[in-house]
Amino acid sequence: MKIKIITFGKIADFLENQHIELNDVRTTDELQDFLETSYPILKTMKYKVALNKCIVQSSLELADSDTVAIMSPFSGG
Repeated sequence: MKIKIITFGKIADFLENQHIELNDVRTTDELQDFLETSYPILKTMKYKVALNKCIVQSSLELADSDTVAIMSPFSGG
């Protein structure tokens, strides 16, 4: 399965936007584990995950061609 990863804030400094192919990752939780293993600094940071422009509150299934955003905490005003 191929997905697009886009990053924002401090996370974009070490994890570039990219298209990745994943074989053993089927959910957003599994993707977070994969990314935290690949980029250990993520384990020390607070961040949000969005799947196809919707912030993920609990693990969701991934599908081919999904877009996942990894974002540093933010606030509005």
